[in-house]
Amino acid sequence: MTAAGEETTTSAGEEMHALVERLYPLCRSITGDGVRATLDIIGEYVPLQVHEVPTGTQVLDWTVPQEWNIRDAYVADAAGNRVVDFAASSLHVLGYSVPVSATTMPLAELREHLHTLPDHPNWVPYRTSYYKPEWGFCLAQETLDAMPDGDYEVCVDSTLADGHLTYAEHVVPGQVPDEVIVSCHVCHPSLANDNLAGIAVATFLARTLAQQTPYYTYRFIFAPGTIGAITWLARNAERVERVKHGLVLACAGDSGRLTYKQSRRGDAEIDRVMRHVLAASERPHHVDEFTPYGYDERQFCSPGFNLGVGSLSRTPYAGYPEYHTSADNPDFVSPEALADTLAVCREAFGVLDRNRRYVNLSPYGEPQLGRRGLYDALGGRSDTKQAQMAMLWVLNLSDGEHSLLDVAERSGLPFSTVAGAADALHGAGLIKA
Repeated sequence: MTAAGEETTTSAGEEMHALVERLYPLCRSITGDGVRATLDIIGEYVPLQVHEVPTGTQVLDWTVPQEWNIRDAYVADAAGNRVVDFAASSLHVLGYSVPVSATTMPLAELREHLHTLPDHPNWVPYRTSYYKPEWGFCLAQETLDAMPDGDYEVCVDSTLADGHLTYAEHVVPGQVPDEVIVSCHVCHPSLANDNLAGIAVATFLARTLAQQTPYYTYRFIFAPGTIGAITWLARNAERVERVKHGLVLACAGDSGRLTYKQSRRGDAEIDRVMRHVLAASERPHHVDEFTPYGYDERQFCSPGFNLGVGSLSRTPYAGYPEYHTSADNPDFVSPEALADTLAVCREAFGVLDRNRRYVNLSPYGEPQLGRRGLYDALGGRSDTKQAQMAMLWVLNLSDGEHSLLDVAERSGLPFSTVAGAADALHGAGLIKA
């Protein structure tokens, strides 16, 4: 990579980290004003089409729930000191807590509604109760240990009422209507890696693609986890057949190695592309088989849709102690890791966008490349021999069945070299798409 390229990558990493820090304080859930505020900020980076789906709308086997919003919540001791305070961190409240107001609640009764992490006594856990009416608080174990017996004032100033589920899309038009979808979830509160890092990478990937003229149309989906993806699928049944490839982004900013989780198919083109790019880059990485648990790849890969959608992360969900805790803060993610994840996405989509099948228009014997100026055009290049071999491989495997990725994998040549050879051969009229 050139020095300028490194400088650009570093700058993007720092900008993405700044976006993570900006979004971090917002209280997000599967519905509500926190999601809207998040989308408003993303909309400053890329234009968004925002969708509001009313409570009660049937979406596949699910129903859009009531909208949850919260203004304040706390547990105060007898002196009025807030020992647990939503204003300090949105993690302190059980997600979707119903309203509660009690001026004198014994600690013994309050304990039934308190969630801690005894193994990490100074961390606050992330907990929710989306579909069961409940209320509660999350706090550090050391805070709970310091709370004396007695009565406490308990307040959850929230509303749970008919409203909307909100999600947004950004579309980068391509040369063809066939689509690549990129999905990330916007439903978690103050969690930097599991949520915000994926949002940041998706946002900057969209900005990068918008500066190009991609072959595919790229559709970025910013939606709450599970119910959001299900809602999108239910509302876009007629478009699903256009979705040729897809990637779910999550846990994209920690220091762990890259992990790609394959689609349900296992041999979808996105699976092959991601395996190839990760291996060719020589980055530390791991490829996982598909399982019906995780992020929204499981919705896109459900048997009725069975789309070619994989998932890219660094350390996978639940694979690091900080997962779903207050320790997953902006300090846990780094500009360098965010930039690296973005770079892999750019490399993968570069391959995906150029991967074609060609037919050799001079298939009987080897065509004379010299009289077409193809060998002369290679003179002086440091990779002349590679480029020559790439032309021969492309010619030999251009039978309408082999893709350029097949050529790269079989020949052991870099995909970019193979794609460049195909461009030259196509320009000389020796192959056609």
